[in-house]
Amino acid sequence: MTAYQELERRHARIAAIGDALGILGWDTQTIMPEGANDGRAEQTATLSVIAHELATDPRMGDLLAEAEGDGSLDAWQRANLREMRRHHIQATAVPADLVEATSKAVSVCEMTWRAARAKSDYAKLLPSLTEVLARVREGAEALGSVMGISAYDALLDSHDPGARAERIDALFADLSGFLPDLIGRVLDKQAAAPAVTEPQGPFPVEKQRELGVRMMERLGFDFRRGRLDVSLHPFCGGATGDVRITTRYDEANFTDALMGILHETGHALYEQNRPAAWLTQPVGQSRGMAVHESQSLLMEMQACRSAEFITWLAPVVRETFGGEGPAWEADNLRRLYSRVERGFIRVNADEVTYPAHIILRYRLEKALVAGDLTLPDLPGAWNDGMAELVGVVPPNDRLGCLQDIHWPGGGWGYFPSYTLGAMTAAQLFDAARTADPEIVPALSRGEFAPLVNWLRVNVHETGCFYASGDDLLTAATGRPLDASVFKRHLERRYL
Repeated sequence: MTAYQELERRHARIAAIGDALGILGWDTQTIMPEGANDGRAEQTATLSVIAHELATDPRMGDLLAEAEGDGSLDAWQRANLREMRRHHIQATAVPADLVEATSKAVSVCEMTWRAARAKSDYAKLLPSLTEVLARVREGAEALGSVMGISAYDALLDSHDPGARAERIDALFADLSGFLPDLIGRVLDKQAAAPAVTEPQGPFPVEKQRELGVRMMERLGFDFRRGRLDVSLHPFCGGATGDVRITTRYDEANFTDALMGILHETGHALYEQNRPAAWLTQPVGQSRGMAVHESQSLLMEMQACRSAEFITWLAPVVRETFGGEGPAWEADNLRRLYSRVERGFIRVNADEVTYPAHIILRYRLEKALVAGDLTLPDLPGAWNDGMAELVGVVPPNDRLGCLQDIHWPGGGWGYFPSYTLGAMTAAQLFDAARTADPEIVPALSRGEFAPLVNWLRVNVHETGCFYASGDDLLTAATGRPLDASVFKRHLERRYL
């Protein structure tokens, strides 16, 4: 066995452990009884440490050096080696005891967050969140020291290779200057238009699920290799070949659950269409979280909130819920799905105000990691930022700083991916419909094959062949990430 083949064997074992952790994570957030949390924390910590020990085996460095001198490797194998080297640097920067401590701290904090959020009790979360931030900061500082970058840049890089705060600052400054005026103009236009009529429920959960499953099938989700469930916070997880998405239902409102399902299905299609020959290898994984978010936002925002798709969807939802009257007409549903409001909750935010929610979280977490903001001061800083960026102040912490699971779950440096993903989605969709003029007309028939086929070739099946999201975007669209396409999309759709 060559050095490269031995590396492939080892990484396949690491990937198998990652899949096991993925299923345990899904179980934790969906059906695990609360009393099982201590045992689950021990299980996930143990598996995390085993995977870390495999990744940091002293032989790994020697094998990488030997394989990198092998001139017989093809382009995909070379790309795989590059990703193996990146994983090795990340793993060896952090000791095993910190991996274990972080995993246990996250398990405790996630369960505490559920109780704290329900009671709007930030003080209840503060001790465990403090522990998580301390462990995350320790790991980020260690990795940043090895890479020669700041702790926060190390966190960004772990989610999106090559991402740096300096560039995100510039992109978000552009949006921060653009959004307030846009939001005001859109709200003025909406105020002058006929009011949106809300379809009246109740909308039974079983009917909402039936509609969601039907839409997943239209998009191309393979139920032989995945499933749909319920969780407090919608997500896409599971394992290779077993992709599990979740949503949450409200019998008074079917629109949020449906769009949540369409969003998570975008993630799932990426996972189900990764390059088959490389599924157990680093090069076969998704190319960072901004690209991953682009796939969910492209499906939800670019495709499924388009006038073309809503025209097809209107009779489907009427039939599902037995609706009658003007509220169920396509034009009203289109205005319902493109309504802009200043709201408290990120996951329910419209396409225009959503980036403001992300810019706020980006500013706060960057300050928290740097020590420029303390966790006891987070609720006040959150409310001040909401007033500045969104124009509303949450009445309590459940609608404010307790609404997201990301920080309790250890997901620091992740939030920018959402808006970077929205920008990426706009750029990819623009390139796709230019390359295949049939994509938009197909949406008016509820057909997604032309769009998904383009994405499969240009995004899904490329895995990590390209070194960064910008490299992938340049190959697919002819240029790196550019905010102008996203801004034009917002102006065209909402003005």
